[in-house]
Amino acid sequence: MPKVSVETVDHVARLAQLSLTPEERELFARQLQEVLAYAEKVQSLDTSSVEPMSHARTCAALREDEPVVGLEREVALREAPDPADHLFRVPRVLGG
Repeated sequence: MPKVSVETVDHVARLAQLSLTPEERELFARQLQEVLAYAEKVQSLDTSSVEPMSHARTCAALREDEPVVGLEREVALREAPDPADHLFRVPRVLGG
């Protein structure tokens, strides 16, 4: 599997209209590499003896959709793209 580069992260960030710091770019490249490596391991599992199913069901029935109160306008606008650069802000909560 090809290694995920910072350039790959930059490309995805541009598509998502995200502005990332150099530290975020490095972190996200490493995290995406780990996710893809795990997905590759899962794909290599022998599932020939697993019976196919239409979907996994964790409860007896699906819940009914019910209307709920959405975001307040001020909250939604606070997270909207900055008119100056048209990019979404990424919260500064980062993990290792």
